[in-house]
Amino acid sequence: MSLANHLPTRRELLIGSGALFAWSQMPKLARAEGRDPRLLVIILRGALDGLGAVAPVGDPDWISLRGERALVLDGKTPALPLDAFFALNPAMPNLHRLYNSRQALIVHATATPYRERSHFDGQDVLESGISKPGAIGSGWLNRALVALESGGRVDPRGSRALGVGAVTPLVVRGSAPVMSWVPQKLLSASEDTQNRLLDLYQHTDPKLAAVLQARMRLASLGGPAGMGDPMSEDPTLMPPGIARVRAYFAEAAGTAARYLARPDGPRVGAMGFVGWDTHIAEGAASGQLFNLLGALDGALASIETNMGAAWHETVVAVVTEFGRTARINGTEGTDHGTGTVAFLTGGALKGGRVIADWPGLKPAQLFEDRDLKPTTDLRAVLKGLLLDHLRVEDSVLASTVFPDSADVAPMSGLVGSG
Repeated sequence: MSLANHLPTRRELLIGSGALFAWSQMPKLARAEGRDPRLLVIILRGALDGLGAVAPVGDPDWISLRGERALVLDGKTPALPLDAFFALNPAMPNLHRLYNSRQALIVHATATPYRERSHFDGQDVLESGISKPGAIGSGWLNRALVALESGGRVDPRGSRALGVGAVTPLVVRGSAPVMSWVPQKLLSASEDTQNRLLDLYQHTDPKLAAVLQARMRLASLGGPAGMGDPMSEDPTLMPPGIARVRAYFAEAAGTAARYLARPDGPRVGAMGFVGWDTHIAEGAASGQLFNLLGALDGALASIETNMGAAWHETVVAVVTEFGRTARINGTEGTDHGTGTVAFLTGGALKGGRVIADWPGLKPAQLFEDRDLKPTTDLRAVLKGLLLDHLRVEDSVLASTVFPDSADVAPMSGLVGSG
C-alpha cells in the first residue's frame, strides 16, 4: 500500500476514474444501533448539466430558455415525471424506478462554494471540502473517516481500501492507505477530449503534444473519424461506443459494490466517471448527455444488484464540480456554469423527493445572467449524510471535515430512521 497525498495534476484529473476506501469497522454508535451503513460517492468529472438531467418542466420560463432542446413531458422522447414541477431525463428509467420506490432523491440548484468555472479548481474544492482550491492535500471523506476512529488514529492492519482506476481521487486522499484496482479495459478518450488535451499540452508540454498528435493521426487511419465515439449523435456511429461506456461504468460500479457488500469489506468509498464536459452537441434527449446519463443509470443498477442485502443500508451520492450554462450555446452544447443537481440513491434513503429552493429561470434570476443560481450548498447535503448515516459528529464536520462551513447546517431527513 502507498499513500498519495499530492494534489492532482491536470493530466490526472482528465484520466482519473476513481477509488474505493474504507475502514474495516464502522463507528461504535452505528454498531450500537444495529446498523452497518455503506456510503459510495460518485464524482461526475466535467460538470453535469443539471437542467438537462432534471428538467423544471413546471417553470413557465423553461421552454423559452431551452427552446426545442428543452426536455418536456410530451416531447418526442418524453421526460419521466418526478413531481408537479420536475421531470427526469428519459435515459434514466432505473433511477426513476428507485425514486418511485422512495430509494432515490434529487437535490436541485446545488453547488459547492466555488464560483469560478475551472474544472480543475472546481474538482479540488468539491473533493477537498475546502472553499478555496489548492489549500490542502487531503479529502473530506478521508478526514471524516479518520474522525470516526478513536482519537483520529489510523490502524493500517484494520483498514481496507480499493482503488478503481489509475488515479486516486483527492476526496479519499489523506492519512489512510489506498490500494488500486484497474479495470481490464479503460475507456478511450473521445475526439473532443483528445483535442482538448492536445491544446493543453501544446502550451505546457510540447514533446508530449507531438507524441499525442502522432498517435491521433495513426488512429485516424484505422477508420472514419468518430467511429465508435461514445458521445456521437450520429446513430450509425453510436452503438459500439455506447456499449463500451455502459460496460465500463457498470463494471467499475459493480466491482465497488461487491467489495462494499462483503462482510469483511470496506464500508465507504469514492469513484469517478469522466466525460461530462458537454460543450458541443449535448443532446439531452439524444446524444452525449443522454448517452452518459444512460450509462450512469446502468451503473446505479449495477450497484443495487451487486450490493445484495446490503443495499438497504446503502447510500450512493452522485455529485459534480459545478453545473453548466442555462442557455444552449452556438454549438448545441452548454458551457461551464454554476448550479446543478446531486443524485442520491440507496435503500437507506428517505427518498421519492426533489429537494429544491427553486431560484427561477428569468434572466434576472440567473447567476450572472447565464447559470442556474445555486440555492443549496452541496456541503449541507454531504454533512447531512455523514451526520445521520455514518454518525460523524456535527462539531467534527464543521471543524475538520468541512472546516469553512460553520454556517452551513447539515441537511436533515435524507436517510430513514434505520
